[in-house]
Amino acid sequence: MNKKEKAKNIIELLEKRYPNPECGLFWEGNPYRLLVMAILSAQCTDARVNEVAKTLFVRFPTVGDMASAELSDIESEIRSVGLYHSKALALKECCKRVCEAYQGEVPSEMDDLLTLRGVGRKVANLIRGDIFGLGGIVADTHCIRISGRLGLSNGKDPLKTERDLEKLIPLDKQSDYCHRMVLFGREVCIARRPQCIECELKEFCTYKDEK
Repeated sequence: MNKKEKAKNIIELLEKRYPNPECGLFWEGNPYRLLVMAILSAQCTDARVNEVAKTLFVRFPTVGDMASAELSDIESEIRSVGLYHSKALALKECCKRVCEAYQGEVPSEMDDLLTLRGVGRKVANLIRGDIFGLGGIVADTHCIRISGRLGLSNGKDPLKTERDLEKLIPLDKQSDYCHRMVLFGREVCIARRPQCIECELKEFCTYKDEK
């Protein structure tokens, strides 16, 4: 079985387990919210970001509000997410550029997204996939680890994982594949204690053979 056939089978099994995967960030269909929450999610749990968002967007309901806010006010709202000094600056500068360069609308092109402070390829692909339906591999820790264990990529480097999976996962399935990887990584293919016995994907896994 080649890698493309393997990927097809893996996708089908994940679709059965998670028929309606969703982003773990509660962005409520608002592109500005997803942009901000994705930046906050670096080295932080989705649950914590969702909790912070409950008051953050009451205080700063629009991209313009965040862009014009005092840095100290942003910091006070996001203090519990960790790295709040650098994240507050990233949010302010990011939203300022969205207002000045993109008329207050979150851009859809990769090159444009990467000009926003705090936005790397992982966040950009999340935005392109979830907001604009353009697909994209969100190479987070779960996607990198599990795709590596399944032999679809090297399981180490984000950009290498993104490039490898782009060739194997159809564009219209890329976003959902990544959301399913997060769910599967939390429930079954856990980093230090993978539940190999109950894993639907074990027939494709190289990790269990190594261990």
